[in-house]
Amino acid sequence: MIQCKRVYDPANKNDGYRVLIDRLWPRGIRKEALVFDEWCKAVAPSAELRKALHSETIDFAAFQHQYQEELIKAPQEVARLAQKAQEGTLTLLYAARDTTQNHALVLADYLRQAL
Repeated sequence: MIQCKRVYDPANKNDGYRVLIDRLWPRGIRKEALVFDEWCKAVAPSAELRKALHSETIDFAAFQHQYQEELIKAPQEVARLAQKAQEGTLTLLYAARDTTQNHALVLADYLRQAL
């Protein structure tokens, strides 16, 4: 099972394996305060792509397509995270404010397709 959760939400015993998938450390959180098993920068969107989305240079549909193209270049990390999801619950942690359109949701769908 794959689920997405903001880093600012409390950890839960049902979260399973918790992976931070942001390239930058989340603002306002001390490293020792965040409950996570791994920080996987390799599957985070590139800085250029992230900035293009936040500056509204591209819309979410274009972001989604370009991010999936970036994920194709990280097959080992994608396969490893998909394997974690097969073994139990995988929680993708992200800091974005928007809970309906963010990279964690795109990655979760991409991993589900990889299964």
